[in-house]
Amino acid sequence: MSEAMHVHPEVITTHDVHHNEHHVHHHNETFISKYIFSQDHKTIAKQFLITGIIWAIIGGLFSVLFRLQLGYPDTNFPILETVFGHWAKGGRIAPEFYYALVTMHGTVLVFFVLTAGLSGTFANLLIPLQIGARDMASPFLNMLSYWFFFLASVVMMSSMFIQTGPAAGGWTSYPPLSALGAASIGSKLGMDLWITSMALFVVSSLLGGLNYISTILNLRTKGMGMTRLPLPIWAMFFTAVLGVLSFPVLLSGFILLLFDRNLGTSFYLSDIYVNGQLLPNEGGSAILFQHLFWFLGHPEVYIILLPAMGMVSEILSVNSRKPIFGYMAMLGSLFAITILAFLVWAHHMFVTGLNPFLGSIFVLLTLLIAVPSAIKVFNWLTTLWRGNIRFTPATLFAIGFVSLFISGGLTGIFLGNSTIDIHLHDTMFVVAHFHIVMGVASFFGMFAGVYHWFPKMFGRYMNNTLGYIHFWVTMIGSYLIFWPMHYEGLAGMPRRYLDKSSWVSFSQFGELDKMITVVSIIVFAVQLMFVFNFFYSIYKGRKVRTQNPWGANTLEWTTPIRPGHGNWDGEIPEVHRWPYDYAKDGREFIPQNEPVGPDESKH
Repeated sequence: MSEAMHVHPEVITTHDVHHNEHHVHHHNETFISKYIFSQDHKTIAKQFLITGIIWAIIGGLFSVLFRLQLGYPDTNFPILETVFGHWAKGGRIAPEFYYALVTMHGTVLVFFVLTAGLSGTFANLLIPLQIGARDMASPFLNMLSYWFFFLASVVMMSSMFIQTGPAAGGWTSYPPLSALGAASIGSKLGMDLWITSMALFVVSSLLGGLNYISTILNLRTKGMGMTRLPLPIWAMFFTAVLGVLSFPVLLSGFILLLFDRNLGTSFYLSDIYVNGQLLPNEGGSAILFQHLFWFLGHPEVYIILLPAMGMVSEILSVNSRKPIFGYMAMLGSLFAITILAFLVWAHHMFVTGLNPFLGSIFVLLTLLIAVPSAIKVFNWLTTLWRGNIRFTPATLFAIGFVSLFISGGLTGIFLGNSTIDIHLHDTMFVVAHFHIVMGVASFFGMFAGVYHWFPKMFGRYMNNTLGYIHFWVTMIGSYLIFWPMHYEGLAGMPRRYLDKSSWVSFSQFGELDKMITVVSIIVFAVQLMFVFNFFYSIYKGRKVRTQNPWGANTLEWTTPIRPGHGNWDGEIPEVHRWPYDYAKDGREFIPQNEPVGPDESKH
């Protein structure tokens, strides 16, 4: 293992709340205890990130495969049959396999990459380092949270190799399709494995979230008041609160679904015919599952977005060499988003026969969430305004995040209106909206974080030239892929359909779909270039020569270049100021651990 993965031999055995002193003992760690079953939060962050990268390649590859089908529905690709056998007879993707690809693509990217990969990586890396803690409140539970995620990954991956294939009920797995094994080939064993994997994933998320909340509330260093916390920490805190409150609801929904599938219950089933035979189930409601699913599903959007928002705030401030604009407004908007995220789930259900009066309340709450989102956007733009901006790859991805969040958020106003949503629901418009505002934007936040904190993780820099190519191709490509889908959706083109070429009303979009497919392949290829840059730079990247390469104020840059387990060699720094003292009193930046001078102006 490279020296970049070096872990300090000091292991913390006792740890008082104020961190005034710590006791260490020396012992020889094996490879397994150091890198595999590690309890060091920095190593666990790397485990989450690398597992997330692997899943991102798999999930992205799925999207390329079904885009081939959508862009070239009449073309045979013999290589597909070579790779997938009976799932792609004659070089064309079978309908049941197409739906499985769509299901696994959504599940993998939403949960395994943008939830575990994003939160798991940066909450683990940044929380102890930025609040001045030696490690998480419970390093052992932290390790378990990764291994539950890894176990969930193994179960999900195994479903792709069974005879009946993976789950094929959409990433939302609505009953009755998901509740009846006889409904389709993708509702058989693959669906049981999918539910089991997701249950393990929920356990992982809860273990992580409880740890993050406990650590932030209890283990801050001396002087680190809550209003001196960097914005990424606030974002991770609210993210963890969202997860702890909403994931158990999803778990209960999954358990009831397993009962319906295997124990003959009728929580979600009633009056169902299969092949002309009436099933004995009665009294259940498929809409109940939608309520349980979306009670997590909408907070999930912000579980994905909030960490990206926090990191973007930090990166924009550091690289525009200016204090973040409106720190307290940023906190207030994070809090408002957290509250409102729990009150808008039924806007996914306007077409379920929801009472129109209830629908109008959810319309109001949905549109209200635009207010704190707009506050954040204005504050990011004002932070950049007249800043001395350094256009690092991290800065570009952070600015790209703001662009995508604005354009994707504006289309959300259409879908938040129940009247318009009835026409646009389950069309390509929805695909375009949530991919831009949640999928691609969150990926941009994640890329920004990787480029910015890579020197702290591995003691080396990533290659800037490859970083710039990665940004521009991904930015332009993302808009070329998803923006045209809005027009397809406005014309009524449905999502999740295998072949739309025989519909006269959509024949005008044939060439557009080809273009989207070609751009998708190019963008996917550039992500592989990023993966190469990432792994190559771990071992061969330019070495970091200074503790604080970006000139940032937060505490993680006061540790050694490659910090050991325990983060600081001596005492933990004491905090005297907020984290955004940039361009103040003629100084470019003033770290948080520097005492306030007698003649210093107030921020």
